Amino acid sequence: MSETINRPQAGKPGASFERRNPITGEVASTSRAMTAAEATAAADRAAAAFPAWSRSSPTERRTLLNKAADAVDARAGELIEIMVAETGAAPAWCGFNAFLAAKMLREAAAITTQIAGEVIPSDKPGFLAMSIRQPAGVVLGIAPWNAPLILGTRAIAVPLACGNTVVLKGSELCPALHEKLAEVIASAGFPEGVINVVTNAPEDAADVVEALIVHRAVRRVNFTGSTHVGKIIGRLCGENLKPAILELGGKAPLIVLDDADLDLAVNCAAFGAFMHQGQICMSTERIVVDNKVADEFVAKLAAKANSLPVGDPSKGPVVLGSVVSLDAVSRVQTLVTEAVGKGAKVVAGGEATHTFMQATVVDHVKPGMRIYGEESFGPSVSVVRVDGEEEAIRIANDTEYGLSAAVITRDIARGLRIARRIESGICHINGPTVQDEAQMPFGGVKDSGYGRFGGRAGIEAFSETRWITIETETPHFPF
Repeated sequence: MSETINRPQAGKPGASFERRNPITGEVASTSRAMTAAEATAAADRAAAAFPAWSRSSPTERRTLLNKAADAVDARAGELIEIMVAETGAAPAWCGFNAFLAAKMLREAAAITTQIAGEVIPSDKPGFLAMSIRQPAGVVLGIAPWNAPLILGTRAIAVPLACGNTVVLKGSELCPALHEKLAEVIASAGFPEGVINVVTNAPEDAADVVEALIVHRAVRRVNFTGSTHVGKIIGRLCGENLKPAILELGGKAPLIVLDDADLDLAVNCAAFGAFMHQGQICMSTERIVVDNKVADEFVAKLAAKANSLPVGDPSKGPVVLGSVVSLDAVSRVQTLVTEAVGKGAKVVAGGEATHTFMQATVVDHVKPGMRIYGEESFGPSVSVVRVDGEEEAIRIANDTEYGLSAAVITRDIARGLRIARRIESGICHINGPTVQDEAQMPFGGVKDSGYGRFGGRAGIEAFSETRWITIETETPHFPF
C-alpha cells in the first residue's frame, strides 16, 4: 500500500480515516469515515432547512455570501496550510485557490437579484403567462482534490445564491480541507442545515454517493472529477431522473500555427502544461504544432521546461511541486516510456524523485501511442507535428475529450475561425488552455461532460423553471 493512500479504520458510525502527506508520508489529517446512513442523515438536514432558506430574500443571501467571502479571505492561511499538507501542492497554487474561492462567493452574491423570469406573449385573450425561476431543492456537490478550494466553493456558492441547500461530498484526498471550507463558509451565519459536508473513506465512496443521489430531496447533482467516475454518476442520476452537471477529464490541445508568435506560444504552453504539475482539468496535454515552425518551437519549449525548478515547496521557491501520489508519477512515466518505445522522443525532463517529477516534453507523438489519447494528469506534454491548418484542426479534435483548447496565431480572424471548429466547451485565442473566472460559463463537451458552471449558466443549472399563468378574463371552454 502506498504511503500516500488514505488508511481507513472504517465500517461503522464514528469511524475515521487518515490522509497522509504525499511528500513526507506523515499523517496530514484524520477525518470522519461516514457511512451511507450518515450521508443520508446529512441530506435529511439539508432537506429540513430547504423550505425556510428557499424563501430567504436576495439581499439576505447576498449578505451572507459576501460575509462568507470575507471569511475565506480572513482564514486563507488556515485553508492553505491544510491544502498543502493533504495534497502536497505548492503554497502559491493553494493561495490562488483561496483567492478565487472568495471571488466565486462574491460573484454568487452578485447574481442573487438576477435570478429572474419573464412574461411570455400568449395568443389567449386575458391570459398572463410567466416563466419564473425558483430554487430546485437540495444540491449535491462532489468536489475533487486538485483545485479543492476553487471546486469545493463552486459546488456550494451558486446553489446557495439560487436558494438551494447544499451537501458537499469532500474528496478522500483532502477531506479535512473540504470540511474546513464548509465550516468557514457556514461561519458567515447561514442557518443550520443549509450547508452540510460528508467525508468518507475511499472504499465507502460508491455507497455514500449512491445514497446521496437517490435521496428524495436531492434535486441537482454537480460533480467534478474523472470521466470514468462521471459516467457512473451520470448513470445513477439518469436512473433517478436527477439533472447533473458533470465537469470531467480533459486532453486540452494547444494549436501553434505557422504564423504564431513562438515566444508567446512557449509561455502559453509551459504555463498550461506545468502549472500545478499538470494536475488541472484544463492542463495542456497536446501541443499541435505546424511543421514549418515545429523545430524552433520545440527547442524553445524544451529550454523553458528544463529551466523550471522542481522540488519540495517548503524548502524553497519552485515552479513544480509534488505530484499528488507515487501512483500518479508512475502512470505518467509509463505513458512516456511507452511512447518512446514507439518512436517518440523526450526532449526535456522525464525523471522523477519520489513525487517530484520534472517538466517533461515528449516530441513526435503520434496516434497509436497511449499518451496521444489518454489523459496523463501530470507534468508532461506531448508535441504532435502537423502540416497545415486543416490537419491541426483534425488532430485537435481527435480525442474523446472536449473541455479546453487554445490557438496561437497572429491572425485573430484566423484564430476565431479555427476556434469555432474546435470541439471543446472552452477555447482561448493567444492564451493558455488554463484559465478560469467565476462569471464565465465553464464546462465541456464529449467525454469532458455536460452542463455549465458560472454566472448566468449557473443560475440555469441550479434553479427550476416554472410556467405560471393568470386568467384575467373568464376563459371560454368548447364544452
